[in-house]
Amino acid sequence: MAQHESPLEALRSFERQAEWSDRFDATLPEVRAVNSTAPTLSPATLGRMQIAIEQYRTIAATGGWPTVNSPQKAMRLGTRDNAVRTLRRRLTISGDLVQIGGRDDVFDSYVAAAVRRFQMRHGLAPTGIVDQATLDAMNVPVYVRLGQLETNLGRIAEYSGKLDDRYVLVNIPAAEIEAVEHGRVRSRHTAVVGRIDRQSPILTSKIYEINFNPYWTVPVSIVRRDLIPKMKENPSYLKDQKIHIYRWGDETREYDYTEIDWNTDEATQYMFRQEPGELNSLGTVKINFHNMHQVYMHDTPQKSLFGEDARFHSSGCVRVQNVRELITWLVQGNGWDRAQVDAAIRSGQRLDVQLKRPTQVMFAYITAWVNADGVVHFRDDIYRKDGVETLALR
Repeated sequence: MAQHESPLEALRSFERQAEWSDRFDATLPEVRAVNSTAPTLSPATLGRMQIAIEQYRTIAATGGWPTVNSPQKAMRLGTRDNAVRTLRRRLTISGDLVQIGGRDDVFDSYVAAAVRRFQMRHGLAPTGIVDQATLDAMNVPVYVRLGQLETNLGRIAEYSGKLDDRYVLVNIPAAEIEAVEHGRVRSRHTAVVGRIDRQSPILTSKIYEINFNPYWTVPVSIVRRDLIPKMKENPSYLKDQKIHIYRWGDETREYDYTEIDWNTDEATQYMFRQEPGELNSLGTVKINFHNMHQVYMHDTPQKSLFGEDARFHSSGCVRVQNVRELITWLVQGNGWDRAQVDAAIRSGQRLDVQLKRPTQVMFAYITAWVNADGVVHFRDDIYRKDGVETLALR
């Protein structure tokens, strides 16, 4: 019994606990079904998308789902409020919650599992807590979601017809990477992709080279947008970050920052190169593929970014979580294993490895898809390519 709690209050507290102490594993298979080992892109995905479109058309025709309003604090396990009734209806209509009785105004373990399932389907941290980001996703109208499914049906049909047997998919809105071989996902990686004003491009290419412990040559666009302002604010920035200054095409002479007028764009005429090491913006490895946008995939020293829901922070290139696993898969054709990858990184020495088996890479824009277990996924239309604003005006 809590201090100063009366016997009657203790009894009521026990009763409230009993109402939401149902077995969580009753719905755990539903949560597990959200994550599939089948790839996002495949001919089978198209059939599942068409089924989902019909389901969402039916939902729209019968009035859609209700708007969920949270009480003053986020709803979570144990919350008792009339808003939970609406939450239950919303989750039931979208197939996240199977009605199984109990008090309909209580946020019990079944509701928590359904919220986690909903969050996973929408790329949110599966906390089981109805916070503002979860509410925002829940209150997107059904006709907007239907429009996303219809739009992405065409995208997936186009992408699926261009796939090699072995490829890397970067799904930009999901900020996720799949390494796929023989129709199976060999590994899946969280990614950090381009922010809205510096978008990661849509492209298809071949990964041909891995750079271990790479230099980072600062792109001219970043020199102009970021480096010049930082140098105006802190003249020791280049030294602190171990970035050296050269003329393009001539690395025989290193320049001092005092030789550049930082109040103009003069710095864009120089090459800025960061040494390998723990400060390097590329981390320990860089993945190269030919493209007109001069983007690539790489490791990063900023590992904390992978834990965020909205992972749109880069200047167009893609940062890869657990990059060593992906690299190991890419260099298999060279006879390398994970131990050799780890040793190459640990050495700290620059090493460029040409892949004997170049691998297709595709940067795609997919905001809605259906996995092999029939679970419908949605992601925010971060680059405004779905026409969601137009749909929302209905």
